[in-house]
This record gives sequence, C-alpha cells and structure tokens, in this order.
Amino acid sequence: MEEMDMDPKRRSLITTLAFAGVGLHPMAKAVAAGTDGSGAASAWPARPVRLLAGGAGTVPDIRARWLAERLGAALGQPVVVENIAAAGGSVAAQTVARAAPDGHTLLMLTQGQATINPHLYPKLGYDPLAELAPVTRFGVGPLLVLVPAASPWTSLRDLVDAARRSPGSIQYGSPGVGTPPHLSAELLLQSLGVTGQHIPYNGNGPMLAGLLGGGQVQWALEGLAASVPHVRAGRLRALAVTSARRNSAVPDVPTAAEAGAVGFEYLGWTGLAAPAGTAAPIVHRLAEEVHRIAESDEARRWFGNLGSEPGTLRPDEFASLIRAEHAKWGELIRSRRIEAQ
Repeated sequence: MEEMDMDPKRRSLITTLAFAGVGLHPMAKAVAAGTDGSGAASAWPARPVRLLAGGAGTVPDIRARWLAERLGAALGQPVVVENIAAAGGSVAAQTVARAAPDGHTLLMLTQGQATINPHLYPKLGYDPLAELAPVTRFGVGPLLVLVPAASPWTSLRDLVDAARRSPGSIQYGSPGVGTPPHLSAELLLQSLGVTGQHIPYNGNGPMLAGLLGGGQVQWALEGLAASVPHVRAGRLRALAVTSARRNSAVPDVPTAAEAGAVGFEYLGWTGLAAPAGTAAPIVHRLAEEVHRIAESDEARRWFGNLGSEPGTLRPDEFASLIRAEHAKWGELIRSRRIEAQ
C-alpha cells in the first residue's frame, strides 16, 4: 500500500475521531493509519473539482459558492461551481450520478433531489439511494410560520382554531407542489389534526408577494433569510419557527412545538454528495474538510446571517438521514395524495 501525502493535522483529526468512538468507515481508518486502502485517493484531486448546484441565486447555489472557495483551498485544486437548473435540480443530480466516481464531480445535494422528487417523478432519471454517495450534510435551517401583519391570527393556536371552524378552507401558499415548504406545511397540518387548501406559486418570490399582498393566501412557511426582513419591518408576523429550539434571528418567536404542534420539527438542509462507488478515503477526506470549514467561526457567522447554521454529519449519518427522510416524505406524499403538476 502507498502512503497518502496527508497534512499531519488532518491525520490527527481523523485519528482523534476514531479514538473518540466515531464510527469511521474501515477505509477512513486506513487513512488515519497513513494508507489509502486502495491507492485511489493518493493522487486525488488531480485536477479541478466540479461542484454542481441548481439554479443561480438559490440557497444551494449560494452555499455551494461559499464552500467552493474554501474547499478548493483545502484540497489544493479549484472547486468550480456549475449551475444546472433544469427540472428542479434533477438534471444536476442525474449528471453527478452518471459521472465517473473519481471525486472530481460533486453535487450540492438538496432534500428535494434526495428525498422528495423520487416520490413525485416516476421517471426521475436517477436513484438517489443507489447512485449517489452521501458525503456530509453542510447547512441546516428552519422555516417560519408566517401570516400577513393585518391577519387576526397572533398565534399558531389562532390558526388552528380557524382551521377547525372551517375545515379545509384556510389557504396557505408555497413555492410549488412538492417543495419543502409545501410538504412541511402539510406535515404541520397533519400534526395539528387540521386541513387546509394549498395554493402553489411559481417560486418563493411570487409566494411571498401573495402573502404580503394579504389576498388569497392566509399563511405560509418560508425560510428566515427571505422572511425575517419582512417580519422586522412589520409586514409579516411570525407565529412559530419549525426547529426544535428557538432561532437567534427571531428569539421571541416560539418553536412550533411550544406553540402547540407537539412533536413537530422541520429543518431544511443541503449537503455534499458524490457518484456512488467513489473511494471511501475520498468521501471521508471531503467530509473531514467540509466539517473543518463548517465549524469555523467564519462559517457560523455566515450561516447565522442567513438564518441558518452549519450542521455536518459523518457519511454514514448523512446516509441514514437521507434514508429516513426518503421514507417519511414518501409516506406523506402518498397519504396526502400529492401529485406533481
């Protein structure tokens, strides 16, 4: 076996994780020992790395570009972000799934690509569970339950009471059918034991405009980066945050569980994935570098400014999360009879 050319600090961190009882893959243990287990990773990366993301200006794209600059410095090769927006990011995922598993083509993976779209689009073109190798989760963020400032509802309980008085009549907006705000709203309604009428828009901007206009849409779920400025300006009212703990950007807003949705929690996420079959030492090297970047003070400030936070996971933990959410969203989509439009 050939020795890997590895910075001593990096090897020390992997070794520390192994001794701490972290469930590293056997190949990662080989990295800690100074060998690559197969020779595949010893010359990696040999050229610039492609990082595919969805549409320009989206959350995955913004996170991909921030990470790419720092990851490229850590790897010693440029990490170049490429946007492929077609089919809600499915084409980007398909491209990575079909790429050579040599660590030079990566994906900024979203919940939709990994856990939702497979249940909405029978001809997706890739199998996220079989054809993508989870590397690590990168960033996480909750949503806010929002109503217009002029709404008579001042708490989640008010919304629930209105829904019970007029079953199926309260209208909520989303950026589109099958998007995380749509499905998390359905999950929230399910946990509260009420129903509502879904009004899908063509994107977050139009949905927010509909909510701000105080017309057809009575409430919605939206990320903090887009909604907190409107909350602070008094144009929208936040009834709850979907995370398990309160968010520092809106510390006075209760969690959904505190507001009455006991057991409910939703966190959106993005992460890093590679083609299935990518050598384990490469996957674990990537996970380690992303973890180091995400745990920096700079990262915490950057994520915090966007209403989110870093939230890395080991490759095996990330794979378990994807499998669990794949099952959860599939069950919800079937039980609520949600179909792509």
